[in-house]
Amino acid sequence: MNARERYEEFYRNAMDNKEAFWREQAQLIDWETPVSQVLDYSNPPFAYWYPGATLNLCYNTLDRHLEQRGDQNALIWVSTEVNKTVAFTYRQLYEWVNQAAAVFRQMGVQKGDRILIYMPMIPQAVVAMLACVRIGAIHSVVFGGFAAHALASRIDDATPKLIVTADAGIRGGKIVPYKPLLDASFKQITIPKPNVLIVHRDLVPQSPLGVGEWDWDQEIALNARAHIPPVAVDSRHPSYILYTSGTTGTPKGVQRDTGGHAVAMRASMKHIYDLRPGEVMFTGSDIGWVVGHSYIVYAPLLTGATTILYEGLPIRPDPGIWWSLVEKFKVTIMFTSPTAIRLLKKNGPEWIQDHDLSSLRYLFLAGEPLDRETHRWISSTINGQVIDNYWQTETGWPILTNHAGLGLMATKFGSPAVPAYGFDCHLVDERTGKPVKDNEKGSLMIKPPLPPGCMTTVWGNDQRFLDTYFSRFETLMYATFDYAMRDEEGYYFIMGRDDDVINVAGHRLGTREIEEILCTHPQVSEAAAVGVTDAVKGQEIVAFVVVSRDGAPPEGKELKDLISREIGAIARPKEIYRVAGLPKTRSGKLLRRSIQAMAEGRDPGDLPTIDDVAVLDHIKKAIEATHD
Repeated sequence: MNARERYEEFYRNAMDNKEAFWREQAQLIDWETPVSQVLDYSNPPFAYWYPGATLNLCYNTLDRHLEQRGDQNALIWVSTEVNKTVAFTYRQLYEWVNQAAAVFRQMGVQKGDRILIYMPMIPQAVVAMLACVRIGAIHSVVFGGFAAHALASRIDDATPKLIVTADAGIRGGKIVPYKPLLDASFKQITIPKPNVLIVHRDLVPQSPLGVGEWDWDQEIALNARAHIPPVAVDSRHPSYILYTSGTTGTPKGVQRDTGGHAVAMRASMKHIYDLRPGEVMFTGSDIGWVVGHSYIVYAPLLTGATTILYEGLPIRPDPGIWWSLVEKFKVTIMFTSPTAIRLLKKNGPEWIQDHDLSSLRYLFLAGEPLDRETHRWISSTINGQVIDNYWQTETGWPILTNHAGLGLMATKFGSPAVPAYGFDCHLVDERTGKPVKDNEKGSLMIKPPLPPGCMTTVWGNDQRFLDTYFSRFETLMYATFDYAMRDEEGYYFIMGRDDDVINVAGHRLGTREIEEILCTHPQVSEAAAVGVTDAVKGQEIVAFVVVSRDGAPPEGKELKDLISREIGAIARPKEIYRVAGLPKTRSGKLLRRSIQAMAEGRDPGDLPTIDDVAVLDHIKKAIEATHD
């Protein structure tokens, strides 16, 4: 049986024998009350996995590994910002988590209460997450450095009993004071100020503690011998809330359950990522995003692996830093974003190839569409298997992927391959909801019930869950809000958001199609296409490109001709601007609407999640220079 046949059999079993399949996957987890019923789908589209079974997520990540893996490294913290590397064994991490859980209990946190974690990439953030779920509390990690207004909206929605924060973070050598941002958010919230537990990092002068504020190190020291028994919760009990922004309205609190989440994480390590107990995984993300939750913290620790927590940039102190970590710690599985790889591509392959990558079995990429040229470049550079996978905050694990644990199917550059087991994917016409043919673009939808590990609802707002994700067509289908195309072999190609459409004189053009073509030029490392208002055509296309350091930079006409040649004259951009960088969030998502606003001469608005605010000024100057 070849890899394709193994996948087909495995996928069909997951779809046709859903309950038996997910009962088998549940055996990967330790339960306090065993699984009896696998799925309660009596109230579509709400799917309740393993109702009545109980477990503790922290027990499954730490306690159950102590006998066999107590002296194995669980967490390795590497900070190129403060030049520190510290390793924690499973036993050390277990003891620290128990101490933190005791502190949380002393501050009145009980099962079902929320703890908001507003932290940089430091070990205390992981400890706080695990201590939360140990006592049955629900964590809501907010990306460190969020501005006060964004932070306040999340505090108001989650109503936490406790906030765990640091006094400062550091990125690219620049200190980011967190505590002043938190204090400013308290002036905007509508709920009583929660207690605050503060990690002092010696990056800024230590301020005296205010009312309701406590020092992390002091409180941990007072609980040095603490042992807090793990609290078993129902499988449906929320494990965490993670906020994600939509195109409209306030951020949505994606609510994840406990049992389904644990099963999905552990199963994905086995079947998709092929990470085995005792091996090392390095995920270059932030714990404030879903990739960090799933594949820095929960999935590797549920597996009994070693996970690397990295504080720093992928190109500082030099573009070889990540690959030196692969060599030093014998990393087996690496996971990052296409944005990071494109950044490394600009600096040249020698920074990667100078390191011994013989331990690296697979490199996974996710977070945004992976263009063919970047996929091809990194595959040849590391001389290894590069696997694109597509998923969302809402799903928590891949929707589309090649399954390394089943044996890899053939790679198609630019494609995240095929649906993961459990996801019933459909491509439909965005207006009629009817299926599209092979090689035709459609909106990617998923037929419920969503598999274990996916969001169960929007925190505190079931109706918003229904209205946002399941109200697009008369048939009950989950909307991903992404365009995709499926070829005749069943491989999917993600083409960008289905609300990122440029309408030129009635012709609807996906931004991703244009960007893909621009990136085929050897000197273009990144591209963004947006639609700007035009009195005659409705919209015109404007593109922004980042050029590589090597070779002669392309002229605007050359790139316009490329688009005309590959897509057609209707897609020929009105303007192409050469810029130093594109505005993105820390998780690598392109801030397309902000680019569009600037191209139309509008204010890009408040961007609390932007990675590098300086790129906005570069874009503004490029636009102004063209119009002078």
